[in-house]
Amino acid sequence: MKALVTRLDSFGDVLLAGPAVRAVAAGADHVTMLCGSRGAPAARLLPGVDEVLVWDAPWGGFQPPDVDRADIDALVDRIDADTALILTSFHQSPLPTALVLRLAGVRHIAADSVDYPGSLLDLRHQRAPHAHEAEAALDLAEAAGFPCPDDGRLRVRTPPRTDALTGPGPYVVLHPGASVPARAWSAERSAEAVRELAAAGHRVLVTGGPDERDLTAYVAGEHGTALGGRTEAPELSGVLAGASVVVTGNTAPAHLAAAVGTPVVSLFAPVVPAERWRPYGVPYVLLGDQDAPCADSRARDCPVPGHPCLNTVTATDVAAAVEKLLGEA
Repeated sequence: MKALVTRLDSFGDVLLAGPAVRAVAAGADHVTMLCGSRGAPAARLLPGVDEVLVWDAPWGGFQPPDVDRADIDALVDRIDADTALILTSFHQSPLPTALVLRLAGVRHIAADSVDYPGSLLDLRHQRAPHAHEAEAALDLAEAAGFPCPDDGRLRVRTPPRTDALTGPGPYVVLHPGASVPARAWSAERSAEAVRELAAAGHRVLVTGGPDERDLTAYVAGEHGTALGGRTEAPELSGVLAGASVVVTGNTAPAHLAAAVGTPVVSLFAPVVPAERWRPYGVPYVLLGDQDAPCADSRARDCPVPGHPCLNTVTATDVAAAVEKLLGEA
Protein backbone atom coordinates (compact mmCIF):
# COMPACT_ATOMS: atom_id res chain seq x y z
CA MET A 1 0.00 0.00 0.00
CA LYS A 2 1.26 3.46 -0.93
CA ALA A 3 0.35 6.15 1.58
CA LEU A 4 0.53 9.93 1.40
CA VAL A 5 0.61 12.25 4.41
CA THR A 6 0.13 15.97 3.78
CA ARG A 7 1.06 18.87 6.03
CA LEU A 8 1.34 22.05 4.00
CA ASP A 9 2.46 24.41 6.76
CA SER A 10 5.78 25.33 8.32
CA PHE A 11 8.81 23.45 9.66
CA GLY A 12 7.42 23.07 13.17
CA ASP A 13 4.01 21.93 11.93
CA VAL A 14 5.65 19.15 9.93
CA LEU A 15 7.65 18.03 12.97
CA LEU A 16 4.40 17.76 14.94
CA ALA A 17 3.09 15.43 12.22
CA GLY A 18 5.97 13.04 12.89
CA PRO A 19 4.22 10.61 15.26
CA ALA A 20 1.30 10.27 12.83
CA VAL A 21 3.74 9.70 9.96
CA ARG A 22 5.38 6.85 11.89
CA ALA A 23 1.94 5.36 12.54
CA VAL A 24 1.18 5.41 8.82
CA ALA A 25 4.64 4.02 7.98
CA ALA A 26 4.04 1.06 10.29
CA GLY A 27 1.07 0.02 8.14
CA ALA A 28 2.17 1.05 4.65
CA ASP A 29 4.79 -0.12 2.19
CA HIS A 30 5.77 3.39 1.08
CA VAL A 31 5.09 6.81 2.63
CA THR A 32 5.24 10.06 0.70
CA MET A 33 5.08 13.36 2.59
CA LEU A 34 3.49 16.25 0.70
CA CYS A 35 4.52 19.57 2.22
CA GLY A 36 5.35 23.17 1.39
CA SER A 37 8.86 24.48 0.81
CA ARG A 38 9.10 25.80 4.38
CA GLY A 39 8.22 22.41 5.82
CA ALA A 40 10.27 20.24 3.48
CA PRO A 41 13.52 20.35 5.51
CA ALA A 42 11.58 19.00 8.50
CA ALA A 43 9.95 16.26 6.41
CA ARG A 44 13.39 15.04 5.40
CA LEU A 45 14.25 14.58 9.09
CA LEU A 46 11.23 12.41 9.91
CA PRO A 47 11.58 8.65 10.40
CA GLY A 48 9.14 6.76 8.19
CA VAL A 49 9.21 9.18 5.26
CA ASP A 50 10.38 7.51 2.03
CA GLU A 51 9.78 10.42 -0.34
CA VAL A 52 9.11 14.15 0.00
CA LEU A 53 6.92 16.03 -2.48
CA VAL A 54 7.30 19.80 -2.19
CA TRP A 55 4.44 22.04 -3.27
CA ASP A 56 3.34 25.47 -2.06
CA ALA A 57 -0.45 25.58 -1.93
CA PRO A 58 -2.46 28.70 -2.82
CA TRP A 59 -4.46 28.17 0.41
CA GLY A 60 -1.54 28.05 2.85
CA GLY A 61 1.61 29.79 4.03
CA PHE A 62 2.48 33.40 4.73
CA GLN A 63 2.84 34.36 1.06
CA PRO A 64 0.68 31.89 -0.87
CA PRO A 65 1.18 31.69 -4.61
CA ASP A 66 -1.55 32.50 -7.10
CA VAL A 67 -3.71 29.65 -8.34
CA ASP A 68 -2.02 28.14 -11.39
CA ARG A 69 -3.86 25.35 -13.18
CA ALA A 70 -0.69 24.02 -14.84
CA ASP A 71 1.04 23.88 -11.47
CA ILE A 72 -1.85 21.95 -9.92
CA ASP A 73 -2.02 19.61 -12.93
CA ALA A 74 1.70 18.92 -12.53
CA LEU A 75 1.20 18.05 -8.86
CA VAL A 76 -1.72 15.76 -9.69
CA ASP A 77 0.53 13.89 -12.13
CA ARG A 78 3.22 13.43 -9.44
CA ILE A 79 0.95 11.96 -6.75
CA ASP A 80 0.89 8.18 -6.57
CA ALA A 81 -0.92 6.88 -3.50
CA ASP A 82 -3.70 4.51 -2.50
CA THR A 83 -4.58 6.25 0.76
CA ALA A 84 -3.95 9.70 2.21
CA LEU A 85 -4.02 11.48 5.54
CA ILE A 86 -4.52 15.26 5.36
CA LEU A 87 -3.15 16.94 8.49
CA THR A 88 -4.27 20.49 9.19
CA SER A 89 -4.38 22.88 12.12
CA PHE A 90 -7.63 23.22 14.02
CA HIS A 91 -8.60 26.36 12.05
CA GLN A 92 -7.79 25.04 8.55
CA SER A 93 -9.95 23.22 6.02
CA PRO A 94 -8.57 20.05 4.42
CA LEU A 95 -11.01 20.19 1.53
CA PRO A 96 -8.92 22.03 -1.11
CA THR A 97 -6.14 19.50 -0.58
CA ALA A 98 -8.65 16.66 -0.68
CA LEU A 99 -9.91 17.86 -4.08
CA VAL A 100 -6.37 17.77 -5.48
CA LEU A 101 -5.79 14.28 -4.08
CA ARG A 102 -9.09 13.05 -5.49
CA LEU A 103 -8.12 14.40 -8.92
CA ALA A 104 -4.88 12.45 -8.54
CA GLY A 105 -6.85 9.23 -8.06
CA VAL A 106 -6.23 8.67 -4.35
CA ARG A 107 -8.94 6.18 -3.39
CA HIS A 108 -9.16 6.71 0.38
CA ILE A 109 -8.73 10.12 2.01
CA ALA A 110 -9.03 10.91 5.72
CA ALA A 111 -9.03 14.31 7.44
CA ASP A 112 -10.43 16.30 10.33
CA SER A 113 -13.20 18.48 8.92
CA VAL A 114 -15.95 20.61 10.40
CA ASP A 115 -17.23 21.37 6.88
CA TYR A 116 -19.43 19.06 4.85
CA PRO A 117 -16.96 17.26 2.55
CA GLY A 118 -19.29 15.85 -0.08
CA SER A 119 -17.37 13.14 -1.93
CA LEU A 120 -13.94 14.54 -1.09
CA LEU A 121 -13.36 12.56 2.11
CA ASP A 122 -13.88 8.90 2.91
CA LEU A 123 -13.25 9.53 6.61
CA ARG A 124 -14.53 12.81 8.01
CA HIS A 125 -13.04 12.82 11.51
CA GLN A 126 -13.76 15.20 14.36
CA ARG A 127 -10.76 16.24 16.42
CA ALA A 128 -10.96 16.57 20.20
CA PRO A 129 -11.58 20.24 21.02
CA HIS A 130 -8.45 20.82 23.13
CA ALA A 131 -6.04 18.28 21.66
CA HIS A 132 -2.40 19.14 21.07
CA GLU A 133 -1.56 19.23 17.36
CA ALA A 134 0.59 16.11 17.65
CA GLU A 135 -2.16 14.22 19.48
CA ALA A 136 -4.82 15.35 17.02
CA ALA A 137 -2.75 14.00 14.12
CA LEU A 138 -2.24 10.69 15.91
CA ASP A 139 -5.97 10.44 16.63
CA LEU A 140 -6.75 10.92 12.95
CA ALA A 141 -4.17 8.31 11.95
CA GLU A 142 -5.68 5.77 14.34
CA ALA A 143 -9.19 6.48 13.08
CA ALA A 144 -7.89 5.87 9.55
CA GLY A 145 -6.54 2.45 10.55
CA PHE A 146 -2.98 3.38 11.52
CA PRO A 147 -2.57 2.94 15.30
CA CYS A 148 0.44 4.44 17.03
CA PRO A 149 3.28 1.88 17.05
CA ASP A 150 5.44 3.52 19.73
CA ASP A 151 5.41 6.12 22.52
CA GLY A 152 3.98 8.80 20.23
CA ARG A 153 6.65 11.39 21.01
CA LEU A 154 8.24 13.68 18.46
CA ARG A 155 11.29 12.19 16.81
CA VAL A 156 13.80 12.89 14.03
CA ARG A 157 16.50 10.87 12.35
CA THR A 158 19.74 10.58 14.34
CA PRO A 159 21.29 14.06 14.48
CA PRO A 160 24.85 14.57 13.24
CA ARG A 161 27.68 15.38 15.63
CA THR A 162 28.13 19.13 15.96
CA ASP A 163 31.11 19.44 18.28
CA ALA A 164 32.91 21.65 15.77
CA LEU A 165 30.08 24.19 16.13
CA THR A 166 29.28 23.89 19.81
CA GLY A 167 32.69 23.29 21.35
CA PRO A 168 33.23 21.07 24.40
CA GLY A 169 31.22 21.06 27.60
CA PRO A 170 27.59 21.78 28.55
CA TYR A 171 25.68 24.65 27.02
CA VAL A 172 22.26 26.31 26.82
CA VAL A 173 20.76 27.36 23.49
CA LEU A 174 18.79 30.57 23.09
CA HIS A 175 16.91 31.00 19.81
CA PRO A 176 15.59 34.59 19.67
CA GLY A 177 13.94 34.68 16.26
CA ALA A 178 10.53 33.54 15.02
CA SER A 179 8.89 33.36 11.61
CA VAL A 180 5.90 35.21 13.09
CA PRO A 181 6.96 38.51 14.75
CA ALA A 182 4.18 38.33 17.36
CA ARG A 183 5.77 35.16 18.75
CA ALA A 184 9.28 36.57 19.24
CA TRP A 185 10.77 37.85 22.50
CA SER A 186 12.52 41.17 21.98
CA ALA A 187 16.19 41.23 20.98
CA GLU A 188 16.93 43.40 24.01
CA ARG A 189 15.35 40.93 26.43
CA SER A 190 17.13 38.05 24.69
CA ALA A 191 20.50 39.80 25.05
CA GLU A 192 19.78 40.40 28.75
CA ALA A 193 19.03 36.70 29.16
CA VAL A 194 22.34 35.72 27.54
CA ARG A 195 24.20 37.98 29.97
CA GLU A 196 22.29 36.64 32.97
CA LEU A 197 22.75 33.00 31.96
CA ALA A 198 26.46 33.59 31.38
CA ALA A 199 26.76 35.24 34.79
CA ALA A 200 25.17 32.12 36.29
CA GLY A 201 27.95 30.02 34.75
CA HIS A 202 26.24 28.78 31.58
CA ARG A 203 27.81 28.71 28.15
CA VAL A 204 25.17 30.15 25.79
CA LEU A 205 24.86 29.46 22.06
CA VAL A 206 22.52 31.72 20.07
CA THR A 207 20.97 30.08 17.01
CA GLY A 208 19.19 31.56 14.02
CA GLY A 209 18.63 31.30 10.29
CA PRO A 210 20.70 32.79 7.46
CA ASP A 211 18.70 36.03 7.64
CA GLU A 212 19.21 36.31 11.42
CA ARG A 213 22.99 36.71 11.58
CA ASP A 214 22.75 40.31 12.79
CA LEU A 215 20.13 39.33 15.38
CA THR A 216 22.15 36.43 16.78
CA ALA A 217 25.33 38.53 16.87
CA TYR A 218 23.55 41.27 18.81
CA VAL A 219 21.89 38.84 21.23
CA ALA A 220 25.09 36.87 21.82
CA GLY A 221 27.15 40.02 22.41
CA GLU A 222 30.36 39.35 24.32
CA HIS A 223 28.83 36.71 26.58
CA GLY A 224 27.46 34.15 24.10
CA THR A 225 28.37 32.46 20.82
CA ALA A 226 26.40 33.41 17.71
CA LEU A 227 25.55 30.55 15.35
CA GLY A 228 23.20 32.48 13.07
CA GLY A 229 23.21 31.08 9.55
CA ARG A 230 25.60 28.26 10.43
CA THR A 231 23.12 25.41 10.85
CA GLU A 232 20.92 23.72 8.29
CA ALA A 233 18.09 21.60 9.71
CA PRO A 234 20.19 18.47 10.44
CA GLU A 235 22.97 20.48 12.12
CA LEU A 236 20.45 22.44 14.17
CA SER A 237 18.96 19.18 15.41
CA GLY A 238 22.46 18.17 16.53
CA VAL A 239 23.09 21.48 18.30
CA LEU A 240 19.75 21.25 20.11
CA ALA A 241 20.29 17.59 21.00
CA GLY A 242 23.52 18.50 22.77
CA ALA A 243 21.99 21.37 24.76
CA SER A 244 21.05 21.10 28.41
CA VAL A 245 18.04 23.39 27.84
CA VAL A 246 16.68 25.33 24.85
CA VAL A 247 15.13 28.78 25.33
CA THR A 248 12.88 29.80 22.45
CA GLY A 249 9.49 31.14 21.44
CA ASN A 250 6.65 29.21 19.88
CA THR A 251 8.59 28.48 16.73
CA ALA A 252 10.23 25.55 14.95
CA PRO A 253 13.25 25.06 17.29
CA ALA A 254 10.87 24.46 20.20
CA HIS A 255 9.50 21.42 18.39
CA LEU A 256 12.89 20.35 17.08
CA ALA A 257 14.24 20.47 20.64
CA ALA A 258 11.34 18.29 21.76
CA ALA A 259 12.04 15.89 18.89
CA VAL A 260 15.61 15.36 20.14
CA GLY A 261 14.51 15.12 23.79
CA THR A 262 15.82 18.45 25.10
CA PRO A 263 13.85 20.42 27.75
CA VAL A 264 12.43 23.76 26.61
CA VAL A 265 11.87 27.14 28.22
CA SER A 266 8.97 28.27 26.04
CA LEU A 267 8.42 32.02 25.63
CA PHE A 268 4.87 31.48 24.44
CA ALA A 269 2.83 34.33 22.97
CA PRO A 270 -0.86 33.39 23.32
CA VAL A 271 -1.84 34.37 19.77
CA VAL A 272 -2.42 30.63 19.38
CA PRO A 273 -3.37 28.31 22.25
CA ALA A 274 -0.50 26.82 24.25
CA GLU A 275 -2.54 23.66 24.83
CA ARG A 276 -2.25 22.94 21.11
CA TRP A 277 1.26 24.21 20.36
CA ARG A 278 3.40 23.92 23.51
CA PRO A 279 6.57 21.78 23.49
CA TYR A 280 5.39 18.19 23.32
CA GLY A 281 6.69 15.19 25.20
CA VAL A 282 9.60 16.84 27.05
CA PRO A 283 9.91 18.82 30.31
CA TYR A 284 9.14 22.49 29.69
CA VAL A 285 8.42 25.77 31.45
CA LEU A 286 5.86 28.04 29.82
CA LEU A 287 6.50 31.78 30.18
CA GLY A 288 4.34 34.64 28.94
CA ASP A 289 0.93 36.06 29.82
CA GLN A 290 -1.53 33.52 28.40
CA ASP A 291 -4.47 35.84 29.19
CA ALA A 292 -3.12 38.87 27.30
CA PRO A 293 -5.52 40.76 24.99
CA CYS A 294 -3.94 39.12 21.93
CA ALA A 295 -4.96 35.62 23.09
CA ASP A 296 -6.30 33.37 20.31
CA SER A 297 -6.09 36.21 17.77
CA ARG A 298 -3.68 34.29 15.47
CA ALA A 299 -2.06 37.70 14.85
CA ARG A 300 1.26 37.73 12.99
CA ASP A 301 2.20 41.15 14.32
CA CYS A 302 1.45 42.00 17.92
CA PRO A 303 -1.82 43.99 18.11
CA VAL A 304 -1.04 45.33 21.60
CA PRO A 305 1.45 48.20 22.06
CA GLY A 306 4.63 47.09 23.79
CA HIS A 307 4.11 43.37 23.17
CA PRO A 308 3.27 42.87 26.86
CA CYS A 309 2.50 39.15 26.68
CA LEU A 310 6.23 38.42 26.22
CA ASN A 311 8.09 41.59 27.14
CA THR A 312 6.86 41.37 30.71
CA VAL A 313 9.00 38.21 30.92
CA THR A 314 12.43 39.14 32.31
CA ALA A 315 15.88 37.67 31.89
CA THR A 316 15.68 36.63 35.53
CA ASP A 317 12.48 34.70 34.80
CA VAL A 318 14.24 32.83 31.98
CA ALA A 319 17.32 32.08 34.09
CA ALA A 320 15.11 30.74 36.87
CA ALA A 321 13.23 28.54 34.38
CA VAL A 322 16.51 27.16 33.04
CA GLU A 323 17.65 26.28 36.56
CA LYS A 324 14.31 24.63 37.28
CA LEU A 325 14.62 22.37 34.24
CA LEU A 326 18.25 21.56 35.01
CA GLY A 327 17.19 20.62 38.53
CA GLU A 328 14.63 18.19 37.15
CA ALA A 329 17.09 16.51 34.76
